[in-house]
Amino acid sequence: MKKAGGMLALAACVALTGCATAPKTLYQWDGYQPQVYLYLKGESPEQQIAEMEKALALISAKGNSVPPGFHAHLGMLYSIAGKSDQVATQFEDEKKLFPESGAYMDFLLGKLKKGEKL
Repeated sequence: MKKAGGMLALAACVALTGCATAPKTLYQWDGYQPQVYLYLKGESPEQQIAEMEKALALISAKGNSVPPGFHAHLGMLYSIAGKSDQVATQFEDEKKLFPESGAYMDFLLGKLKKGEKL
């Protein structure tokens, strides 16, 4: 009898565990981490920009949030690619989403306004 009760309890635990879903993460990292790695390897910024823009569109379409540093990294890639008009927008987005990055983003924006290399 005890053995049957134990088996029943084990079966119930297995059934309940199978129904559990993984918790939703705070940020979606789609495409971000591989692009940072490619940046460090010296790969083409244009290709990285395309991948990050694609990831941003997917993350936004799902109603999720980008991780800290996403917009800052995309801004740096725009800077390398010579797309200075888009750099400031990305840095401002980073500041808006992550106020703790404000001092660093302001530093980079100051360099950008002076025409210095980031």
